[in-house]
Amino acid sequence: MKLGFRWYGESDPVSLDSIRQIPNMRSVVSAVYDVPPGEIWPLESIERVKLACEKAGLVFDVVESIPVHEEIKLGGKNASKLIDNYKENIRRVAKFGIKCVTYNFMPVFDWTRTSLDHRHPDGSTSLVLYPDELAGLDPQHDDISLPGWDASYSQSEVRRLLDAYGELGESGLWQNLEHFLREIVPTAEECGVRLAIHPDDPPYSIFGLPRIVRDEAALDRLLGVVDSPANSLCLCTGSLGCVPTNNVPKLAEKYAKRDRIAFVHLRNVQILPNGGFEERAHLSDAGSLDMFAIVKALVDNGFDGYVRPDHGRMIWGETGRAGYGLFDRALGAAYINGLFEACEKMH
Repeated sequence: MKLGFRWYGESDPVSLDSIRQIPNMRSVVSAVYDVPPGEIWPLESIERVKLACEKAGLVFDVVESIPVHEEIKLGGKNASKLIDNYKENIRRVAKFGIKCVTYNFMPVFDWTRTSLDHRHPDGSTSLVLYPDELAGLDPQHDDISLPGWDASYSQSEVRRLLDAYGELGESGLWQNLEHFLREIVPTAEECGVRLAIHPDDPPYSIFGLPRIVRDEAALDRLLGVVDSPANSLCLCTGSLGCVPTNNVPKLAEKYAKRDRIAFVHLRNVQILPNGGFEERAHLSDAGSLDMFAIVKALVDNGFDGYVRPDHGRMIWGETGRAGYGLFDRALGAAYINGLFEACEKMH
């Protein structure tokens, strides 16, 4: 297990000096954040992140993420050129020692929540999604912006994209994802990079948008497009685990056994009766997921890839980027260390 920590660059309130003090911390998970999706990352920008991490005694070997442009997802007229740019970005990060690149194929928005700062009885706050707060909202007619949405889109652009994806549908999105994989996986193989697709978050449709990376059948289909370790998964326990039909320990066992998990995001969620969920502390008893069972499934089946504590609560008065404070993620990292040590010593 290679323990990592998400870092948003020099503007991140959490410093590399703080990250390196977390026991067993090895890798920094970061990216070039000031280049629009679809454009080529400057070599000096990649090098700047690498050197900053090395100065702190850490390794920059996981990119999260190289964003996939909407034109690629929609199969638009510029898709071919944008895929070429994506290949070039893979080549460029590989030159600086990157071994794993995370990405997603979620239409329009990445993760979606209804609140970033829901207050729990203990005084901590976290990200939540309550379906009743989505009910009655119509982005085709209402000017709305939910937490996690890309604020760079105007309301008119959102409506145009909703229409385009409505026409494309799930079958069209699958077709474009499969084309994308057939194009980029050979480049990743040549560069010694493992691609790790992040599942949809949440793994079901919102406002009619197709969501396709959402369950075991979808993961099987995706991995079968190009049968290569370079075409692998980012197993996000909170994204897949926020619906009870996804048995996350079983998925961890199945895909670790096949060596198709390149990266793991470990976090816990409490599944609610109405289909919503709350992000909770990493501890198994704090939510609906058996974190020990997940880690044991990974260890028992030979997983030795990258792991990071995912979204944390805000605790002890900390402020900053929602889900990405220092304190609770550091607690999560310590818990993850303990789970892996215990499981490894059982062998």
